[in-house]
Amino acid sequence: MSETRLVEVRQHVLKRNDMAARALRARFREAGVYVVSLVSSPGAGKTAFLERVLGLLRDRHRVAALVGDLATDNDARRLARSEVPVRQITTGTVCHLEAEMVAAALDGWSLEGLDFLFIENVGNLVCPSTFDLGEDLRLVLFSVTEGEDKPLKYPTIFNTADLCLITKTDLAAAAEFDAAAAHRSIQSVRPGMEVYEVSAKTGAGLGKWLDFLQSRRAASRQRPSISSNV
Repeated sequence: MSETRLVEVRQHVLKRNDMAARALRARFREAGVYVVSLVSSPGAGKTAFLERVLGLLRDRHRVAALVGDLATDNDARRLARSEVPVRQITTGTVCHLEAEMVAAALDGWSLEGLDFLFIENVGNLVCPSTFDLGEDLRLVLFSVTEGEDKPLKYPTIFNTADLCLITKTDLAAAAEFDAAAAHRSIQSVRPGMEVYEVSAKTGAGLGKWLDFLQSRRAASRQRPSISSNV
């Protein structure tokens, strides 16, 4: 296949995804559910973080999660321990979630019965950066064990995310993590990006992060709803 043909196919795929994401976003806003997606490389702690967050939110809010993975349902079964609705999206050879996959996974769910929907993407910092899922908030996570220069290596995902979480801060000393250098890397790629340092294990930083989430949801409810016919 020629390079020109590859570009045409990619543009078609992205256009189709954008249309599906637009429909999803209208559906989410009409239902009043706030949607958060999580993107990271494998092993950054997305699932541990999300499991802790679901557990903290479930007593005060109606929450649910979709989990993307190439082959297993291990993460979905783990998140189900939080006793909230969880569905698995198995992507096979596809290294990211797409809007149509999300729409299919939501079949039969009443979104009006949810306050928050979390979407955990496949572990990858490249492909998910260009695929809109109709979310309100996109988080990019990287752990203290991955190196302070992660944002410099994967700038696109940091430029398409709304917020950065530095995870596994309980391991910072053991990993000799230089937090100041990490923050400089983030700001050099995305000046002004908000960053939270968190630990799913100890709970450090989670209160501040949840306050931020609540404030963003409250602000979103002030927006006029979008007609599904738009």
